[in-house]
Amino acid sequence: MRYYLLLLTTFVCTCARAQSDTTLYARTLASLPTYIEFLSLPNDAQIDGQLEPNLQWLEREFSRRGFETQRLPNAGIDLLLLSYPAEDAGAETVLFYGHVDGQPVDPSKWVLAPPFEPVYGTMEVDSSGEVVYAAAELPTAPEESEVRLFGRASSDAKAPIMLFLVAWDQLVADGKRPDYHVKFVIDPMEEASSPDLPGAVETHREALAADHLVILDGPVHATNQPTLMGGARGIATARLTVYGPRLPQHSGHYGNYAPNPALRLAQLLGSMKDQQGRVTIPGYYDGIELDAATREMLAGVPDNVNDIRQQIGFSEADGVGENLQEALQYPSLNIRGLSSGWVGSAARTIIPSTAVANLDLRLVKESDGDRLLALVEEHIENQGFHLIPDGREPTDEERASYPRLASFSGDTSYGAFRTDLNGPTGAWLQRALTHTFDAAPVLVRTMGGSVPIAPFVNTLDVPAIVLPLVNPDNNQHSPNENILLRNYFRGAQSLYGVLAEPLTTD
Repeated sequence: MRYYLLLLTTFVCTCARAQSDTTLYARTLASLPTYIEFLSLPNDAQIDGQLEPNLQWLEREFSRRGFETQRLPNAGIDLLLLSYPAEDAGAETVLFYGHVDGQPVDPSKWVLAPPFEPVYGTMEVDSSGEVVYAAAELPTAPEESEVRLFGRASSDAKAPIMLFLVAWDQLVADGKRPDYHVKFVIDPMEEASSPDLPGAVETHREALAADHLVILDGPVHATNQPTLMGGARGIATARLTVYGPRLPQHSGHYGNYAPNPALRLAQLLGSMKDQQGRVTIPGYYDGIELDAATREMLAGVPDNVNDIRQQIGFSEADGVGENLQEALQYPSLNIRGLSSGWVGSAARTIIPSTAVANLDLRLVKESDGDRLLALVEEHIENQGFHLIPDGREPTDEERASYPRLASFSGDTSYGAFRTDLNGPTGAWLQRALTHTFDAAPVLVRTMGGSVPIAPFVNTLDVPAIVLPLVNPDNNQHSPNENILLRNYFRGAQSLYGVLAEPLTTD
């Protein structure tokens, strides 16, 4: 019932403004019921069958606008390719990339409504630092308000797809067409790290061939200004287990005698970084050099150091690079989870039998994930650990023969990419946003997050630029994901500007 009331409210609010007006603003406002319909489709790629209604919705919406739709067979869920030709057969091709799947949901953590029942609301931080959510109605001037639309994938990443359709409709209504062939590839498994994407791109390289690649994903800069990003980091993950006694032992009987795997794991992890948070493993940062021009560009990004520290809650940053943007140019080595024994009310006086750390390594263009994983593994062995195959317990013989036992396994999901923001693709997008907003966009050399674009860049040999549209505080991957309506309206403007901007200048 909440969903239908929301649709009715939105329809009533939009009719008066849209009937007599065909501006981009009116069209964006009138698109909200359709967007709510789109967001109401569950989209967890790990749940069998959930993505199919989403793909059918996209096929229907793009088909009725004259796009050719094509399923590209994939080892996982099929990719969806949407194509629209330019009037000039010899024109260049722009490939847009978006993904339609979302992160898994825990409905119990959603405050205003379940994740697939979109609802308008606000999100504020009170004086104690707590986030407060409140229900709201669609305001009369949503493009200037603090009202948000809450729902899974509302920002990450159904918004860019919906806004592309809105901008396209306005372009057609204005009697315009892009001066380039348009292709739009929809990835249905991005949140699952697109495990089959490299093979699919290789198989369908002819269908996906393009001269420029525009990635519609991610949030804009923290200042919420129009932004372009020249690249994204790749990612590798690993699991490290340190073994102690065969079974947990009484800490009174065997403390100071039986080795504690939690302590040894802590010491091992501590040996990987210095007190400034820099990786100490030899060769980890090899190949990365920032020249003066690059440092100047990085320093020009309007990051507010005090705001970042206050929002996140720390006083001193790690010492990898001179600022946040420089830090993102280096591969990271992050502990994303630790487990050993029991804590809280379940704590007990024992020496644990194992200690486990899950790691992630964010990769940059100069770093190879498999190489970095090998360096970490070598470092573990150099600290005196004998490594056994992951997935099994040490044998009695191994326990008797080696004083330090561990297992380590890792995998590279995909690599990083980076394109010169002042090259042909970046220059075109800069012109489009500057003409649209009468101000130059924020230029970010490398975004901190990871998107599985490297297979496109490497296999298709195409320059790629990220065009983010949504608000930085959108709770992506978390409960209560949202899009600020101001960003929804500005996103439509951005994409209209890109579709209308000539690809080349005479």
